[in-house]
Amino acid sequence: MRIKKQNPDSKSGQILKAAKLYSTKARTAILRILLEADEPLRQEQIARRFGKSRLDKVTIYRTLESFCEAGLVHKVFLQKRACYFEMADNCTDKQCHPHFTCTSCGGTHCLTEMPAVMTKVLPKGFVIRHQRVQFEGLCPKCVPK
Repeated sequence: MRIKKQNPDSKSGQILKAAKLYSTKARTAILRILLEADEPLRQEQIARRFGKSRLDKVTIYRTLESFCEAGLVHKVFLQKRACYFEMADNCTDKQCHPHFTCTSCGGTHCLTEMPAVMTKVLPKGFVIRHQRVQFEGLCPKCVPK
């Protein structure tokens, strides 16, 4: 009996199909990069992971925007005028899981196991559309020993 190896792009293709998005080489590759990432990524970080076969910035930007509109990916936060993107599977429409950014090395860590209570009490007239929690400090690698 022969075991068929699964193409690494097949999961990306299935996700795109479920989201009713055309499966192109660029979309499949960008989605695979986000699926394999262990932290939120900026557009330029995604571009660098392509190596010599880089995609242009416009293609990456448009692809990320289409993923956001489809609910596959979301903009996690904005830092130094750059948006960070990640898969939306650990979050809801109204709340993203907490993140920790190291002020020394710049690494960002997803804190998916940490509960974040949704704020409900606001001054009169305010309506919450989306809540983000971001911590800053030193990661375990950067804490002086």
